[in-house]
Amino acid sequence: MAIENRYEFVMLFDVENGNPNGDPDAGNMPRIDPETSYGIVTDVCIKRKIRDYVATVKEEEPGFQIYVRDGAVLNAQHELAYKNYNMKPEENKLPKDEAEAKKITGFMCENFYDIRAFGAVMTTKVNCGQVRGPVQINFARSIDPIIPQEITITRVAVTRKEDIEKKHEMGRKHIVPYALYRVEGYISANLAQKVTGFDNADLDLLWESLINLFEHDHSAARGKMATRKLFVFKHDSALGCAPSHVLFDLISVKRKDASKPARSFEDYAIKVDTDKVPKSVELIEKL
Repeated sequence: MAIENRYEFVMLFDVENGNPNGDPDAGNMPRIDPETSYGIVTDVCIKRKIRDYVATVKEEEPGFQIYVRDGAVLNAQHELAYKNYNMKPEENKLPKDEAEAKKITGFMCENFYDIRAFGAVMTTKVNCGQVRGPVQINFARSIDPIIPQEITITRVAVTRKEDIEKKHEMGRKHIVPYALYRVEGYISANLAQKVTGFDNADLDLLWESLINLFEHDHSAARGKMATRKLFVFKHDSALGCAPSHVLFDLISVKRKDASKPARSFEDYAIKVDTDKVPKSVELIEKL
């Protein structure tokens, strides 16, 4: 049964001596807003980590496959739906019969977690339709402006035999010394009920994913990253009881001492204005 309540959430995560989301158009430097120098992590990056976590803990469990994953061929993913119903796909088109078309799209929602959560455009050569997902996530933005650093590194091994006399090679590594990021998201019960069937088990897995987002994603490039706080606003209805931006504004994060740069999570103060939370909304601190 699909979820019956609307939700919003605010998550805080930080990075220490790492690159949370490199920009390929800028030599893989950490993404920034060029006008303000605030750091940015894209929604696509965050969704990728959710997908990877689900794939790790569910290990191809029925109903929890990942549609957009490394090495996946989307047309081959779509063919699974047609094979399940012994139907032959018509190039670039859904079945003309509306009931059959719903079966095809429904199969994809039932079997792929990320389609149930985020939706998908599946209008390729093997057409499975298009669905709008109930879970949507904004870009994350750093609490303070960041100063990306380019660090020179050396390697004692060389790449080519003819460079053996060099004895070592030099390279570059891009890091943020420290930054705390804030990301906000939305979960629509209306879309879950009408479109994808995103249910309470899926929701619990989403919270679990957000809390453990970086635990199975460590690398030399990303440094030390962790989810620090997760606040959830639960409405008492499917359509909600208060504007999301009003709820988001109830949570503020500021540096304790503005005279020196932040270098840890303890350098920030988090204020939650609980007195202004509407009676029809429950504020839950997951972490």
